[in-house]
Amino acid sequence: MTRIKAFVTLTLLGGLAVVLPIVIFFMLFQWLFGQISEMVAPATQWMQAHTQFKDNFARLLVIALILGLCFLIGLLVKTSVGRWAHRHLDYWLGKLAPGYNTIKDVVLQFIGGAGSEGVLSGPVARARIHGKDNPLSVTAIVTSQHANGDYTVYVPTAPVPTSGFVYHLPPDCVEILPHVTVEAAMKSIVACGSGSGPLLAGPG
Repeated sequence: MTRIKAFVTLTLLGGLAVVLPIVIFFMLFQWLFGQISEMVAPATQWMQAHTQFKDNFARLLVIALILGLCFLIGLLVKTSVGRWAHRHLDYWLGKLAPGYNTIKDVVLQFIGGAGSEGVLSGPVARARIHGKDNPLSVTAIVTSQHANGDYTVYVPTAPVPTSGFVYHLPPDCVEILPHVTVEAAMKSIVACGSGSGPLLAGPG
């Protein structure tokens, strides 16, 4: 009886391990698609009224057009004329639109852009937030390195890495892990530390 119970339990858990990630992925995709659909609803309605594209296909086409426009703008700002226009647009929006500079700085700090440091571009580190002689360490992402050698690190919380803590640490409390990508670190954090062994074991 015990063997049968263990077999059923392990088999069920194995099935859940396969099914749940797929279900959660599609639920997140559906939620994200719904949020984006609401944002692009006016453009979608216009396209449905003036073209043969309807419903979800029209929404996907609008989203693709927006992404394409972002790509073209990215190409434009790589040119001298584009940089000049962007610089002046930034200046006037900063003057006339309260909060624009704050929003821009937050976005750039998160994704890293225009040569700035960011969460997604910073190296992963093992940080000893209670001092170099304390064995406790946490997975961190270096967001800034200062002139005196100190580091500012972001320590995400599990299982939601978008919230966390910011620490300012001396260099002897921060061990850079060049073999670990931000994506791999985030996967481990979302999994509440599962898979940390290979990350901390070093390259090889």
